[in-house]
Amino acid sequence: MEILNKLKNLDAYPKANEDFYNRTLSGGLITIVSSIAILLLLISEIRLYLYSDTETKLTVDTSRGERLLVSFDVTFPSLACSLLSLDAMDISGERHYDILHDIVKKRLDQSGKVIDSRQGDIGAPQIERPLQKHGGRLDHNETYCGSCYGAEGSDDHCCNTCEEVREAYRKKGWVITNMDLIDQCKREGFFQKIQEEQGEGCNIHGFVDVKKVAGNIHLSPGKSFHHSSFAFLDLFALQGEYNISHKINKLSFGKEFPGVINPLDGAHWIQERSSGMYQYFIKVVPTIYTDLRGRKIYSNQFSVTEHFREGTFYPSPPPGVIFIYDFSPIKVNFTEENTSLLHFLTSICAVLGGVFTVAGIIDAFVFHSHRAIKKKIQLGKHG
Repeated sequence: MEILNKLKNLDAYPKANEDFYNRTLSGGLITIVSSIAILLLLISEIRLYLYSDTETKLTVDTSRGERLLVSFDVTFPSLACSLLSLDAMDISGERHYDILHDIVKKRLDQSGKVIDSRQGDIGAPQIERPLQKHGGRLDHNETYCGSCYGAEGSDDHCCNTCEEVREAYRKKGWVITNMDLIDQCKREGFFQKIQEEQGEGCNIHGFVDVKKVAGNIHLSPGKSFHHSSFAFLDLFALQGEYNISHKINKLSFGKEFPGVINPLDGAHWIQERSSGMYQYFIKVVPTIYTDLRGRKIYSNQFSVTEHFREGTFYPSPPPGVIFIYDFSPIKVNFTEENTSLLHFLTSICAVLGGVFTVAGIIDAFVFHSHRAIKKKIQLGKHG
């Protein structure tokens, strides 16, 4: 019995007799408010426990020699597919002109409906006996070697297709001023195709696999960009005024991951002035997303600024849409994390104890204030 009496003396929660309880209206209101607060806080803690949280960490990007997959979907409502091409270049010297693989073009009518879809470029039945490099027509026993019309890289360089002539001119930085003089283009029906698609639009989509390095692209003699770039308009083959109004349906650098925002998705630009070059300067930020199971998604985020260069000044820029991108030296790491059970229980106890304590302090302040005011009123009446 002595031991039990000593344990009673250690009771930190002494109980008062119910006869001495004094329940008040203010106490009831504070109890209701505190109960609602506890309920809301408990719901918030349960949600935090059930759903994962994402931790963000910044580190220096030390990766080297990686590849970058650039996915795009762009619509030109007033530019024919025959005039569109995709070129890419980087600082390591890797160049790709008029990329056709993994690229799909869709011809669009004036209302935006798809007329035709194809993977590749212009082609038409060729006429017999093409023009040889030496000036004569091809004989039955000869090997065809077409002229590059002054853009040959060596004495034995041959250009057997219209595209090979255009590529040779691009490498020289020259512009073909009169396509009628190019035998290969006449045989392949280049201008016939352009006339057929006059007044049409084009949707071009696909992806480009490039090195993860900065670089430059030479648009014409004296013009260059000191970044990696890719353009959707064949900048060297033709001259004239072109409407490069466009809508970017999608543009991403790498795989999709939860919460990613591509700022150019859905962006559109309408050409209201003379033809020129529309530039997107993109800063790509390498990103690693790790889910709860430890699976990692290697991707990228990016920010962008825009600029339009008019073609009214000399030297005028070739018409086109240029995406100029560079890489940030900082890498972002997103890691999904779940709240531990011990942390959840600790938070629940903190909510319950904290709200009850604060409510008790408020109730005591209101109760004693009311008593003091009431006592002063009574003393005033007796005085």
